[in-house]
Amino acid sequence: MLGIHVTVPVACFRKGLAREYLETEPLPPPSTCYGFLLSLVGEEDRRRHVGARVGPVLLNQPSRSVVLRTVWRAKEKIYYKAPDGKVYIVPTAPKKRKEFLQWAEEQGWPKPEFHPVPGVGSNARPDFQQLLTQVELLIWLDSSEEITKGPPLEQRVRTALETPEQIHRFGGLSLGESTHLVDEVKPFSPQPNKKGKAFLLQSQGPITLPVWVDHVGSRNTRYVTGILDSHPLVPPDRSRLPQILPPDS
Repeated sequence: MLGIHVTVPVACFRKGLAREYLETEPLPPPSTCYGFLLSLVGEEDRRRHVGARVGPVLLNQPSRSVVLRTVWRAKEKIYYKAPDGKVYIVPTAPKKRKEFLQWAEEQGWPKPEFHPVPGVGSNARPDFQQLLTQVELLIWLDSSEEITKGPPLEQRVRTALETPEQIHRFGGLSLGESTHLVDEVKPFSPQPNKKGKAFLLQSQGPITLPVWVDHVGSRNTRYVTGILDSHPLVPPDRSRLPQILPPDS
């Protein structure tokens, strides 16, 4: 089992059901930690290391604040890019959609198709969002139950930390939203005399976090339940670490 120490100056680990007020979880869900580790090693296929166990541990008490920001939604859609190069956006209301179809037909244009567009028209609106500042984390990673073949994630992360020149990746390294860039990543040595708040599995725990996220809706998002336990900073029982598994596994 490998421990990774991570610091993030500003972050928001948005609750899955948050809508008008974007609340944050106290620490990143296992799915977020897994995505961060994939980015660290330059892996684009999120199924590449299915079966790995990933457990976040909060090492400090981050400060909370609230900001007003522009949030992208999907209330309207790109309906058609016309032959003249213009993009026409219409509401999803059936009446207005029908009117546009009739108008496009009168222009002699091909049949339109729908494509979601974030940040355009009513797809962008101001909402309040909670932020955490000065987040300090420990992430436990265990690859002994990975399903796919090839070098396990644990080995690849160790290589990235010890000999980063061997890793080929692109883009900024973030934890959660792409704007929430990571400040520091380094190996963690066990500290049995210190404690942190670890998310550990428990069948009737009060906290529910995702281990696999369906980014188009939420139908195929997979959750686990657990507790935030004050735990020594040593590797926990592997069976209590959340396992990264999609719904079809």
